[in-house]
Amino acid sequence: MFGKFQQSSLRIEVPATEKALRESLLQPAKLRQWLSPQRLSNGLPEELQAGVSYTSWLGPIAIQHTVKVAEPNHLCILLSQGIDGFHEWYWGEGWVQSRIEGISLLPINLAQTLSLMRLRQFLAATSS
Repeated sequence: MFGKFQQSSLRIEVPATEKALRESLLQPAKLRQWLSPQRLSNGLPEELQAGVSYTSWLGPIAIQHTVKVAEPNHLCILLSQGIDGFHEWYWGEGWVQSRIEGISLLPINLAQTLSLMRLRQFLAATSS
């Protein structure tokens, strides 16, 4: 894999319940709503669980995802192709934390920040 090793951890407050966060992170139908412009492959189950694999695209760049852990407050996804590494999520009442590490040519920290901002906007809009 070409690129450089990058790591980033962000924790933000969000106007959402623990349940709303869980659904937004574990249900592909909701993921698709806030992950734009990133696209997800079709044929995913109603809820992510360990062992599920799928592809996402950010423009022409494909990123393979394999769910390693899917628990009520924790999601860990192994990444390959466009990013070789992992993305880990933790959440609770009113907060979400994202940690990503990997080798990539993509600016991981920028993409992570934008994703968290989109998630917060999505949750604010759906809780109203």
